[in-house]
Amino acid sequence: MDRLTLSSSHEVRTEAPVCRKLLCIVSKKKTDKPKVPTTPILPAVAPPSAKLLARWDPSLRTYDPLALLARAMEGRVPALASVKYERMAASSFGFFRGAAPIMAADLALTPHSGIVNQICGDAHVQNLGAYAGPDGRLIFDINDFDETIRAPFEWDVKRMTTSILLAGRQACFKHTGCASAASIFLATYCNLMREFSRMPVLEVARYQVHRLAASAPISRALRKAKRQTPDLTVESLTEPGKPGRIFKSQPPLLRRVTGTERAEVLASLDTYLPSLLPERRHFFAQYRPVDVAFKVVGTGSVGLRDYCVYMEGNGPGDPLFLQVKEEVPSCYTPYVTPSPSQAAHEGQRVVEGQRAMQLQSDPLLGWTTCDGRSYLVRQLHDHKATVDVTRLSLEGLIQYALVCGEMLARGHARSGNARDLAAYFAKAKPFKKAMLTYALAYADQTEKDWKAMLKAGKPKA
Repeated sequence: MDRLTLSSSHEVRTEAPVCRKLLCIVSKKKTDKPKVPTTPILPAVAPPSAKLLARWDPSLRTYDPLALLARAMEGRVPALASVKYERMAASSFGFFRGAAPIMAADLALTPHSGIVNQICGDAHVQNLGAYAGPDGRLIFDINDFDETIRAPFEWDVKRMTTSILLAGRQACFKHTGCASAASIFLATYCNLMREFSRMPVLEVARYQVHRLAASAPISRALRKAKRQTPDLTVESLTEPGKPGRIFKSQPPLLRRVTGTERAEVLASLDTYLPSLLPERRHFFAQYRPVDVAFKVVGTGSVGLRDYCVYMEGNGPGDPLFLQVKEEVPSCYTPYVTPSPSQAAHEGQRVVEGQRAMQLQSDPLLGWTTCDGRSYLVRQLHDHKATVDVTRLSLEGLIQYALVCGEMLARGHARSGNARDLAAYFAKAKPFKKAMLTYALAYADQTEKDWKAMLKAGKPKA
């Protein structure tokens, strides 16, 4: 069994009404440095006292949450601070997406299970999506691992549950509907984890979710992903130039990169190559770079350096787009001591966490270093698509929450020990109630923090 070493050198040894129809299915199957919390996370909670996991007490905060966000922007591109603010200001859910550093600090203040697992770290409903696997078939899975680290498994569960509630609120669903979707997620997660605990290890490793085609939100995303080809990306991101196609200029979201900056990005592809499997190095070596651009992506990642490289293989009709994305330490790093096996290179940390949790990963997933910074490398827009949860019906949100439960359970079972996880919530009802109670309180807290950010106003560049 793993154990979690805390930042203070202490150790913790690891040992709402619901949609009836869907529940039946589930049961079957540089400024002043802001103060950062330095106190250790609280002791582990034994299963009989799982209700303590429900506790959220904002009075425990010894820090200004908005100051934590400001600190997270340090080292990023200052001119993009306003872009991040605008995306977070759009809604409480948008704020939540960009506020992982706040939730990481808050989770460290609350009791935890003590069961350490590889976690996604930023588990929320918009961080699942479709992409092309190594064999070209479309895959739907968790697809953002910037914050991945080894930490208490329920931190992912709490964040995903909260995101379902906030997404439902943004869509103006009633409390009972939002709680139903969140409860479906929790029931699915617990039920499937119990199944995993009884399965052979290799069956868990290659377990596939077969519900995708039957889920309307996922089915639509897969159809969209099928159309999202590199040829379409050529049309949307590039234009004719000399001697070939070049990236469009769409500041501040997309700008061409030239000179020394371009040369450094292209040179980093040499150090990226060894991170690929040998047979994939062979295929990648047959592509040549054509142009480089700086691209703004996501919400939490805004301000980090993110490049896209346009490449061609067997002529202009064989385009390839690579994303070279800066990676910084996980926002959970101050609150847990990384395991000895964790990579020192932040891009490698993300890749290894992603490969551990995903059934199949991008065949060109790797890492590199550029100008002394760590980067993740992967394909850009290769049959990728997500579900816009804010446009789902309540039934659609409930269907999607069910799939989220399956995906997160599979990721945790692949990268951890399903028997330990299932044993912790052998009686699932108290665990599910604790997770939902926490998420309801934290969704309210997120809305308060969002309003506080709006009141404080846009940060100065």
